[in-house]
Amino acid sequence: MIPNFKLENGVEVPAIGLGTWLMKDDEQTARCIKDAVEAGYRSIDTAMFYHNEESIGKGIKECGIPREQLYITTKLWNDDHGYEKTLEAFSGSLKRLGLTYIDEYLIHWPGFDESYLPTWKAFEKLYQDGLIRVIGVSNFTKPLLQHLIDHCAIKPMVNQVEVHPLFQPNNAINFCQENGIQIEAWRPIVRGKLDKEPIIKAAEKYNKTLVQVTMRWHYQKGIRTIPKTTHKERMIENADIFDFTLTDDEVKAISGLN
Repeated sequence: MIPNFKLENGVEVPAIGLGTWLMKDDEQTARCIKDAVEAGYRSIDTAMFYHNEESIGKGIKECGIPREQLYITTKLWNDDHGYEKTLEAFSGSLKRLGLTYIDEYLIHWPGFDESYLPTWKAFEKLYQDGLIRVIGVSNFTKPLLQHLIDHCAIKPMVNQVEVHPLFQPNNAINFCQENGIQIEAWRPIVRGKLDKEPIIKAAEKYNKTLVQVTMRWHYQKGIRTIPKTTHKERMIENADIFDFTLTDDEVKAISGLN
């Protein structure tokens, strides 16, 4: 089974989830959710902008796992910034997913002219009303996070950003880890472009794939990942990383690819 990371508010979140960007709103997406659950996944990541919430909701309903054992993430799109618009957009996502609450709700992008501040007030209300278990942001830099923290009652619990060995926004990562904000990596395996010497050497040493070494690197750095795939065998491969440990030198060498 995939282990959990514990967030600052006590909620436990699976270290690996399934990303669904570019999955269509169709039967294949619903099947992918069921495949992922069979492969041991309990975390599914989507967004209003992905236009697949209804199919994901169908997969959740049909997967055979009690709702409380799943961790579902969706995101607010740029057009819906603002207090009232956020409340309306959240209600729409909830309806499309066919759920009564969301585990994790994120501001997808910061927007313009501090539009994320009234948006965040709506997030805080939804959290206090028990409709969201975890509130967070996506694609926020260190200065934006600091500004939000300075103007909010409840600080973000998550920041979902692009992270992989070739791109490590360390200012944001370090700031989040110092402030109890969980980093989540989108595009964690760079679409498989991982044929770099430190990764290759570790893969040969541990008899693992380049992807598995990279996923293990994320895990040892305390970063939650949401790799996207529609193939069940890849889902299994991506999560098969808990039977080996990279040395500190190996982690450092892979980090040096930044």
